[in-house]
Amino acid sequence: QVQLVESGGGLVQAGGSLRLSCAASGRIFSSLAMGWFRQASGKEREFVAAILRSGKTTSYADSVKGRFTISRDNAKNTVYLQMNSLKPEDTAVYFCAARSSIMIIRTSEYDYWGQGTQVTVSS
Repeated sequence: QVQLVESGGGLVQAGGSLRLSCAASGRIFSSLAMGWFRQASGKEREFVAAILRSGKTTSYADSVKGRFTISRDNAKNTVYLQMNSLKPEDTAVYFCAARSSIMIIRTSEYDYWGQGTQVTVSS
């Protein structure tokens, strides 16, 4: 079992930055592939970014490429999402997710999910 707790969400003006964190416990973090997803009000959950166990392989949705950076610190059992140049359309609840995988997973096929953290970008 894996427990995931997100933090770092909040209200920011367009063009600003936020860094989300996701702390994991309950299983060897370094064995997990991690992902970030988001769900805006009235919309389906969508893939944002993913990172493999070593941290060397990442993947991003086209909508955030060049603005968001996913990273991980296996010593701290934490994955991060640095979000720069935020836009109002980035407003959503952001979730982190985990699964045991050696491949990048861009769908919702993750085994463990956090409760989410709200990000609101004002125009």
